[in-house]
Amino acid sequence: MTFRPELIDELLKEYRHPKDLMGEGGIFKQLTKALVERCLSAELSTHLAEEQGQPEVERPRNRRNGASKKTIKGEFGEVEIGVPRDRNGAFEPQLIQKGQTRFNGFDDKILSLYARGMTTRDIQAQLEELYGVEVSHTLVSNVTEAVEQERKAWQNRSLDVVYPIVYLDAIIVKVRHEGRVVNKAIHLTLGVNLAGQKELLGLWMTQNESSKFWLSVLTELQNRGVKDIFIACVDGLTGFPEAIEVVFPQTSVQLCIVHLVRNALS
Repeated sequence: MTFRPELIDELLKEYRHPKDLMGEGGIFKQLTKALVERCLSAELSTHLAEEQGQPEVERPRNRRNGASKKTIKGEFGEVEIGVPRDRNGAFEPQLIQKGQTRFNGFDDKILSLYARGMTTRDIQAQLEELYGVEVSHTLVSNVTEAVEQERKAWQNRSLDVVYPIVYLDAIIVKVRHEGRVVNKAIHLTLGVNLAGQKELLGLWMTQNESSKFWLSVLTELQNRGVKDIFIACVDGLTGFPEAIEVVFPQTSVQLCIVHLVRNALS
């Protein structure tokens, strides 16, 4: 497929200011709306054509049935589109799926760069250099903030009242912090619920592992609804069993077999 330059000229003939391109009601937003709606319309046409080739069943012949309004978000901001419907309700759009409100563009790239420790300004400059597209600082902040809100909601969600087994341990990983690669301790709590399913209860990052910090983790678990843990599996960190006893005095502490074997062999 080739794109004719004269189409660009036609689109930009009224261009006078950057807001005419990226602003509210700008060319980019109008073009996105038009392209998305045409793609969805083509999807529905394909769906109806495929249905016609199938054996007939006792149901009304399917056809178009108007469109429903939907607001999607992306690097262009927000735009309202019309999602075409079919009479039988069997059409499942793929470009913008049911329940989807964000139109993925640079979001994954932004998050990938953010995960590598780049600042929002760095990400903005990197995207412009790699793709020749100026992405606003606000967009980068909004994308990363949306993920941060999801993370906070997950980290603070309510937990079960009782967990038969909870594994508590920390791993040392290298992360980028203020332009340098440093070691950080990631504290993990993995619970086994009453249905026998494993559930990651939370993740916490500090400079070093300590029983004092584990005490704050256990207190947080209690505040999120955990009333009792039957068995807590931990390593040989000094003061760890005592920290568990402070918050969950009836919990049995099981030292990690791997650590016991390592200590015995050393």
